[in-house]
Amino acid sequence: MKIESRLAQIGSVQEPVTGSVSYPIYLATAFRHPKLGESTGFDYARTKNPTRKVLEDAAAELESGDAGFACSSGMAALQTVFSLFGQGDHLIVSLDLYGGTYRLLERIMSRFGVTASYVDTNDLDGIAQLYTPQTKAILIETPTNPLMMITDIERISQWAKAKGILTIVDNTLLTPFFQRPIELGADIVVHSATKYLGGHNDVLAGLIVTKGKELSEQMAFLHNSIGAVLGAQDSWLLMRGMKTLALRMERHQENATRVAEWLLEHEAVEEVYYPALPHHPGHDVQNRQSSGNTGIFSFRLKDARYVEPILRSIKLIAFAESLGGCESLMTYPAVQTHADIPEEIRRQIGVDDRLLRFSVGIEHAEDIIADLGQALAIAKSEIGEV
Repeated sequence: MKIESRLAQIGSVQEPVTGSVSYPIYLATAFRHPKLGESTGFDYARTKNPTRKVLEDAAAELESGDAGFACSSGMAALQTVFSLFGQGDHLIVSLDLYGGTYRLLERIMSRFGVTASYVDTNDLDGIAQLYTPQTKAILIETPTNPLMMITDIERISQWAKAKGILTIVDNTLLTPFFQRPIELGADIVVHSATKYLGGHNDVLAGLIVTKGKELSEQMAFLHNSIGAVLGAQDSWLLMRGMKTLALRMERHQENATRVAEWLLEHEAVEEVYYPALPHHPGHDVQNRQSSGNTGIFSFRLKDARYVEPILRSIKLIAFAESLGGCESLMTYPAVQTHADIPEEIRRQIGVDDRLLRFSVGIEHAEDIIADLGQALAIAKSEIGEV
Protein backbone atom coordinates (compact mmCIF):
# COMPACT_ATOMS: atom_id res chain seq x y z
CA MET A 1 0.00 0.00 0.00
CA LYS A 2 1.30 3.45 -0.91
CA ILE A 3 2.31 5.79 1.91
CA GLU A 4 -0.52 8.23 1.13
CA SER A 5 -3.06 5.48 1.82
CA ARG A 6 -1.25 4.27 4.94
CA LEU A 7 -1.28 7.79 6.35
CA ALA A 8 -4.96 8.35 5.62
CA GLN A 9 -5.88 5.01 7.23
CA ILE A 10 -4.04 5.50 10.55
CA GLY A 11 -6.27 4.01 13.25
CA SER A 12 -9.27 3.55 10.96
CA VAL A 13 -9.50 -0.26 11.21
CA GLN A 14 -8.10 -0.65 14.74
CA GLU A 15 -11.30 -0.54 16.83
CA PRO A 16 -13.07 -3.93 16.51
CA VAL A 17 -15.99 -3.48 18.91
CA THR A 18 -17.83 -0.50 17.41
CA GLY A 19 -16.03 -0.16 14.08
CA SER A 20 -15.25 3.48 14.83
CA VAL A 21 -13.35 4.96 11.87
CA SER A 22 -11.71 7.52 14.14
CA TYR A 23 -9.83 5.62 16.82
CA PRO A 24 -11.14 6.43 20.33
CA ILE A 25 -9.33 8.55 22.89
CA TYR A 26 -8.68 6.31 25.89
CA LEU A 27 -8.22 8.61 28.87
CA ALA A 28 -7.93 5.76 31.37
CA THR A 29 -4.71 5.60 33.37
CA ALA A 30 -5.46 2.19 34.91
CA PHE A 31 -6.77 -1.02 33.33
CA ARG A 32 -8.43 -4.05 34.95
CA HIS A 33 -6.58 -7.35 35.11
CA PRO A 34 -8.77 -10.34 34.10
CA LYS A 35 -7.26 -12.30 37.00
CA LEU A 36 -4.00 -12.69 38.88
CA GLY A 37 -1.11 -13.09 36.47
CA GLU A 38 -3.09 -11.99 33.43
CA SER A 39 -3.16 -8.68 31.58
CA THR A 40 -5.05 -7.23 28.65
CA GLY A 41 -1.72 -5.82 27.49
CA PHE A 42 -2.55 -2.51 29.14
CA ASP A 43 -1.76 -2.04 32.82
CA TYR A 44 -0.83 1.59 33.42
CA ALA A 45 -0.99 4.49 30.96
CA ARG A 46 2.64 5.55 31.35
CA THR A 47 3.72 2.14 30.11
CA LYS A 48 1.10 1.71 27.40
CA ASN A 49 -2.12 3.43 26.36
CA PRO A 50 -4.38 2.12 23.55
CA THR A 51 -4.58 5.45 21.71
CA ARG A 52 -0.86 6.07 22.01
CA LYS A 53 -0.09 2.51 20.88
CA VAL A 54 -1.96 3.02 17.58
CA LEU A 55 0.09 6.15 16.97
CA GLU A 56 3.37 4.45 17.91
CA ASP A 57 2.69 1.45 15.69
CA ALA A 58 1.87 3.78 12.79
CA ALA A 59 5.10 5.75 13.33
CA ALA A 60 7.20 2.57 13.34
CA GLU A 61 5.51 1.27 10.19
CA LEU A 62 5.87 4.57 8.32
CA GLU A 63 9.56 4.88 9.20
CA SER A 64 10.27 1.18 8.44
CA GLY A 65 11.31 0.60 12.05
CA ASP A 66 10.50 -2.06 14.62
CA ALA A 67 9.11 0.06 17.45
CA GLY A 68 7.73 3.55 17.95
CA PHE A 69 7.59 5.70 21.08
CA ALA A 70 5.46 8.82 21.46
CA CYS A 71 6.83 11.48 23.79
CA SER A 72 5.55 14.69 25.32
CA SER A 73 7.70 16.87 23.02
CA GLY A 74 10.53 16.66 20.51
CA MET A 75 12.99 17.53 23.26
CA ALA A 76 11.53 14.78 25.45
CA ALA A 77 12.15 12.36 22.59
CA LEU A 78 15.79 13.47 22.33
CA GLN A 79 16.25 13.27 26.10
CA THR A 80 14.92 9.72 26.06
CA VAL A 81 17.30 8.77 23.24
CA PHE A 82 20.26 10.46 24.96
CA SER A 83 19.49 8.42 28.08
CA LEU A 84 20.99 5.47 26.24
CA PHE A 85 24.34 7.07 27.10
CA GLY A 86 26.15 7.68 30.37
CA GLN A 87 29.32 8.80 32.10
CA GLY A 88 32.26 9.02 29.70
CA ASP A 89 30.25 8.44 26.53
CA HIS A 90 30.87 10.66 23.53
CA LEU A 91 28.59 11.71 20.66
CA ILE A 92 29.41 13.17 17.25
CA VAL A 93 26.78 15.71 16.22
CA SER A 94 25.85 17.82 13.19
CA LEU A 95 27.51 21.23 13.38
CA ASP A 96 24.49 23.22 12.16
CA LEU A 97 22.15 22.11 14.92
CA TYR A 98 18.82 23.19 16.38
CA GLY A 99 19.61 25.34 19.42
CA GLY A 100 17.44 23.29 21.76
CA THR A 101 19.40 20.13 20.99
CA TYR A 102 22.67 21.98 21.60
CA ARG A 103 21.31 23.27 24.93
CA LEU A 104 20.25 19.77 25.97
CA LEU A 105 23.68 18.34 25.17
CA GLU A 106 25.83 21.13 26.59
CA ARG A 107 23.85 22.18 29.67
CA ILE A 108 22.14 18.99 30.76
CA MET A 109 23.74 15.84 29.33
CA SER A 110 27.18 17.23 30.16
CA ARG A 111 26.19 17.05 33.85
CA PHE A 112 25.98 13.28 33.45
CA GLY A 113 29.38 13.01 31.81
CA VAL A 114 28.16 12.76 28.20
CA THR A 115 30.23 14.87 25.80
CA ALA A 116 29.55 15.96 22.24
CA SER A 117 31.73 17.10 19.34
CA TYR A 118 30.26 19.10 16.46
CA VAL A 119 31.27 18.67 12.85
CA ASP A 120 30.07 19.10 9.30
CA THR A 121 28.67 15.60 8.85
CA ASN A 122 29.50 15.73 5.14
CA ASP A 123 33.17 15.66 6.14
CA LEU A 124 33.92 12.00 6.74
CA ASP A 125 37.60 12.73 7.46
CA GLY A 126 36.55 15.30 10.06
CA ILE A 127 34.16 12.79 11.61
CA ALA A 128 36.85 10.12 11.70
CA GLN A 129 39.20 12.50 13.51
CA LEU A 130 36.60 13.06 16.24
CA TYR A 131 35.96 9.35 16.78
CA THR A 132 37.30 7.86 20.01
CA PRO A 133 36.78 4.50 21.76
CA GLN A 134 34.22 6.34 23.91
CA THR A 135 32.12 7.43 20.90
CA LYS A 136 28.72 5.72 21.03
CA ALA A 137 26.65 7.45 18.36
CA ILE A 138 26.45 10.04 15.63
CA LEU A 139 23.47 12.39 15.52
CA ILE A 140 22.53 13.86 12.14
CA GLU A 141 20.07 16.57 11.21
CA THR A 142 19.42 16.45 7.48
CA PRO A 143 18.40 18.95 6.32
CA THR A 144 19.82 20.94 9.23
CA ASN A 145 18.03 23.74 10.99
CA PRO A 146 18.39 26.52 9.88
CA LEU A 147 20.98 26.35 7.06
CA MET A 148 19.55 23.24 5.41
CA MET A 149 22.84 21.36 5.15
CA ILE A 150 22.42 17.88 3.67
CA THR A 151 24.16 14.74 4.93
CA ASP A 152 24.48 11.47 3.04
CA ILE A 153 22.67 9.21 5.51
CA GLU A 154 23.67 5.94 3.86
CA ARG A 155 27.36 6.89 3.80
CA ILE A 156 27.40 7.95 7.45
CA SER A 157 25.40 4.90 8.55
CA GLN A 158 27.87 2.56 6.85
CA TRP A 159 30.78 4.32 8.58
CA ALA A 160 28.99 4.15 11.95
CA LYS A 161 28.18 0.46 11.59
CA ALA A 162 31.82 -0.28 10.81
CA LYS A 163 32.73 1.48 14.06
CA GLY A 164 30.00 -0.27 16.04
CA ILE A 165 28.15 2.93 16.96
CA LEU A 166 24.58 4.10 16.49
CA THR A 167 23.30 6.43 13.79
CA ILE A 168 20.54 8.75 15.01
CA VAL A 169 18.71 10.93 12.45
CA ASP A 170 16.42 13.84 13.21
CA ASN A 171 13.85 13.52 10.43
CA THR A 172 11.59 16.36 11.56
CA LEU A 173 11.94 18.52 8.47
CA LEU A 174 11.25 15.87 5.81
CA THR A 175 9.01 13.37 7.64
CA PRO A 176 8.66 9.75 6.51
CA PHE A 177 6.62 10.95 3.56
CA PHE A 178 9.77 12.29 1.89
CA GLN A 179 12.64 10.52 3.69
CA ARG A 180 13.03 7.28 5.66
CA PRO A 181 16.48 7.16 7.29
CA ILE A 182 16.14 3.63 8.65
CA GLU A 183 15.88 2.35 5.07
CA LEU A 184 19.25 4.08 4.49
CA GLY A 185 20.91 2.38 7.47
CA ALA A 186 20.03 4.54 10.48
CA ASP A 187 19.28 2.90 13.83
CA ILE A 188 17.08 5.57 15.43
CA VAL A 189 14.85 8.28 13.97
CA VAL A 190 13.52 11.16 16.05
CA HIS A 191 10.87 13.76 15.27
CA SER A 192 9.59 16.91 16.80
CA ALA A 193 6.09 15.77 15.87
CA THR A 194 4.84 19.22 16.88
CA LYS A 195 5.98 20.30 13.44
CA TYR A 196 4.98 18.69 10.12
CA LEU A 197 3.54 15.48 11.55
CA GLY A 198 1.01 17.35 13.69
CA GLY A 199 0.87 20.08 11.10
CA HIS A 200 -1.63 22.45 12.69
CA ASN A 201 0.30 24.25 15.45
CA ASP A 202 -2.00 22.70 18.05
CA VAL A 203 -0.18 19.70 19.53
CA LEU A 204 3.17 19.34 21.32
CA ALA A 205 4.71 15.92 20.69
CA GLY A 206 7.81 13.92 19.87
CA LEU A 207 8.38 10.55 18.25
CA ILE A 208 11.17 7.97 18.37
CA VAL A 209 11.44 5.01 16.00
CA THR A 210 14.01 2.26 16.52
CA LYS A 211 15.33 -0.60 14.42
CA GLY A 212 16.39 -3.87 16.00
CA LYS A 213 14.98 -5.96 18.85
CA GLU A 214 17.61 -5.17 21.48
CA LEU A 215 17.64 -1.43 20.80
CA SER A 216 13.83 -1.32 20.78
CA GLU A 217 13.73 -3.09 24.16
CA GLN A 218 16.24 -0.62 25.60
CA MET A 219 14.17 2.30 24.33
CA ALA A 220 10.95 0.82 25.72
CA PHE A 221 12.60 0.58 29.15
CA LEU A 222 13.78 4.20 29.00
CA HIS A 223 10.45 5.49 27.66
CA ASN A 224 8.57 3.86 30.51
CA SER A 225 11.13 4.70 33.20
CA ILE A 226 11.58 8.36 32.28
CA GLY A 227 7.86 8.76 31.67
CA ALA A 228 7.90 11.67 29.23
CA VAL A 229 5.09 10.01 27.30
CA LEU A 230 2.38 11.53 25.14
CA GLY A 231 -1.13 11.71 26.54
CA ALA A 232 -4.10 10.11 24.84
CA GLN A 233 -5.69 13.38 23.71
CA ASP A 234 -2.48 14.60 22.09
CA SER A 235 -1.85 11.16 20.57
CA TRP A 236 -5.25 11.39 18.88
CA LEU A 237 -4.55 14.95 17.65
CA LEU A 238 -1.24 13.83 16.22
CA MET A 239 -2.83 10.89 14.41
CA ARG A 240 -5.46 13.22 12.99
CA GLY A 241 -2.74 15.55 11.71
CA MET A 242 -0.75 12.72 10.16
CA LYS A 243 -3.72 11.60 8.08
CA THR A 244 -3.25 14.68 5.85
CA LEU A 245 0.57 14.67 5.91
CA ALA A 246 0.94 13.68 2.26
CA LEU A 247 -1.30 16.48 1.02
CA ARG A 248 0.31 19.06 3.25
CA MET A 249 3.91 18.13 2.46
CA GLU A 250 3.25 18.34 -1.26
CA ARG A 251 1.78 21.83 -0.83
CA HIS A 252 4.52 22.94 1.56
CA GLN A 253 7.15 21.83 -0.95
CA GLU A 254 5.40 23.49 -3.89
CA ASN A 255 4.96 26.80 -2.06
CA ALA A 256 8.45 26.82 -0.55
CA THR A 257 10.05 26.26 -3.95
CA ARG A 258 8.11 29.12 -5.53
CA VAL A 259 8.84 31.52 -2.67
CA ALA A 260 12.52 30.55 -2.47
CA GLU A 261 12.96 31.14 -6.20
CA TRP A 262 11.27 34.53 -5.87
CA LEU A 263 13.45 35.57 -2.92
CA LEU A 264 16.59 34.43 -4.73
CA GLU A 265 15.97 37.15 -7.34
CA HIS A 266 15.11 39.90 -4.86
CA GLU A 267 17.62 42.73 -4.60
CA ALA A 268 17.52 42.77 -0.79
CA VAL A 269 18.40 39.08 -0.48
CA GLU A 270 21.96 37.78 -0.54
CA GLU A 271 21.35 34.03 -0.38
CA VAL A 272 18.60 31.45 -0.02
CA TYR A 273 19.27 28.11 1.67
CA TYR A 274 16.87 25.50 0.31
CA PRO A 275 17.76 21.99 -0.94
CA ALA A 276 15.33 22.16 -3.89
CA LEU A 277 17.42 24.91 -5.49
CA PRO A 278 19.94 23.40 -7.95
CA HIS A 279 22.86 25.43 -6.57
CA HIS A 280 22.27 24.30 -2.97
CA PRO A 281 25.16 22.22 -1.53
CA GLY A 282 23.98 18.63 -1.25
CA HIS A 283 21.19 19.08 -3.81
CA ASP A 284 22.13 15.84 -5.59
CA VAL A 285 22.41 13.88 -2.33
CA GLN A 286 19.02 15.20 -1.24
CA ASN A 287 17.44 14.07 -4.51
CA ARG A 288 19.00 10.63 -4.13
CA GLN A 289 17.96 9.89 -0.56
CA SER A 290 14.57 11.60 -0.40
CA SER A 291 11.55 11.90 -2.65
CA GLY A 292 10.86 15.58 -2.01
CA ASN A 293 11.72 18.69 -0.07
CA THR A 294 10.59 20.31 3.13
CA GLY A 295 8.60 23.52 3.42
CA ILE A 296 11.19 25.38 5.46
CA PHE A 297 14.20 27.36 4.28
CA SER A 298 16.38 30.24 5.43
CA PHE A 299 17.49 33.37 3.62
CA ARG A 300 20.18 35.92 4.31
CA LEU A 301 19.49 39.61 3.82
CA LYS A 302 22.08 42.01 2.46
CA ASP A 303 21.57 44.37 5.40
CA ALA A 304 20.75 43.48 9.02
CA ARG A 305 18.70 46.67 9.26
CA TYR A 306 16.02 45.02 7.10
CA VAL A 307 15.19 42.46 9.78
CA GLU A 308 13.15 44.53 12.24
CA PRO A 309 10.88 46.26 9.69
CA ILE A 310 10.29 42.98 7.83
CA LEU A 311 9.22 41.18 11.01
CA ARG A 312 7.06 44.15 11.99
CA SER A 313 5.43 44.50 8.56
CA ILE A 314 4.52 40.95 7.58
CA LYS A 315 0.76 40.38 7.86
CA LEU A 316 -0.24 37.01 6.39
CA ILE A 317 3.03 35.53 7.64
CA ALA A 318 3.30 35.36 11.45
CA PHE A 319 6.48 36.34 13.30
CA ALA A 320 6.56 33.27 15.52
CA GLU A 321 8.75 30.36 16.53
CA SER A 322 8.12 26.77 15.43
CA LEU A 323 7.56 25.45 11.92
CA GLY A 324 5.64 22.91 9.91
CA GLY A 325 2.08 24.13 10.45
CA CYS A 326 -0.50 25.14 7.87
CA GLU A 327 0.24 28.79 8.58
CA SER A 328 3.40 30.54 7.34
CA LEU A 329 5.77 31.49 10.17
CA MET A 330 8.98 33.51 10.13
CA THR A 331 11.66 33.26 12.81
CA TYR A 332 14.87 35.13 13.62
CA PRO A 333 17.23 32.28 14.63
CA ALA A 334 19.99 34.43 16.16
CA VAL A 335 17.70 35.62 18.96
CA GLN A 336 15.10 32.85 19.05
CA THR A 337 15.65 29.22 18.07
CA HIS A 338 19.46 29.36 18.24
CA ALA A 339 19.98 31.87 21.05
CA ASP A 340 21.51 29.20 23.32
CA ILE A 341 24.34 28.55 20.88
CA PRO A 342 27.32 30.83 21.65
CA GLU A 343 27.59 33.75 19.23
CA GLU A 344 31.05 32.69 18.06
CA ILE A 345 29.75 29.26 17.03
CA ARG A 346 26.59 30.71 15.48
CA ARG A 347 28.57 33.09 13.32
CA GLN A 348 30.99 30.33 12.37
CA ILE A 349 28.18 28.25 10.88
CA GLY A 350 26.35 31.25 9.41
CA VAL A 351 23.54 31.93 11.88
CA ASP A 352 24.13 35.68 11.98
CA ASP A 353 22.02 38.83 12.41
CA ARG A 354 21.01 38.83 8.73
CA LEU A 355 19.50 35.33 8.64
CA LEU A 356 15.75 34.70 8.72
CA ARG A 357 14.10 31.26 8.79
CA PHE A 358 10.84 30.85 6.93
CA SER A 359 8.36 28.02 7.43
CA VAL A 360 6.19 28.30 4.33
CA GLY A 361 2.58 27.33 4.97
CA ILE A 362 -0.15 26.00 2.71
CA GLU A 363 -1.70 29.37 1.82
CA HIS A 364 -1.70 30.42 -1.84
CA ALA A 365 1.88 31.06 -2.94
CA GLU A 366 0.97 34.37 -4.58
CA ASP A 367 -0.42 35.68 -1.28
CA ILE A 368 2.74 34.65 0.55
CA ILE A 369 4.92 36.36 -2.05
CA ALA A 370 2.78 39.49 -1.96
CA ASP A 371 3.18 39.72 1.82
CA LEU A 372 6.93 39.26 1.58
CA GLY A 373 7.09 41.83 -1.18
CA GLN A 374 5.31 44.55 0.76
CA ALA A 375 7.37 43.86 3.91
CA LEU A 376 10.65 44.02 1.98
CA ALA A 377 9.52 47.25 0.30
CA ILE A 378 8.80 48.82 3.70
CA ALA A 379 12.18 47.69 5.01
CA LYS A 380 14.03 49.20 2.06
CA SER A 381 12.07 52.43 2.35
CA GLU A 382 12.73 52.82 6.06
CA ILE A 383 16.49 52.52 5.73
CA GLY A 384 16.54 54.97 2.87
CA GLU A 385 16.61 52.67 -0.18
CA VAL A 386 13.46 53.63 -2.09
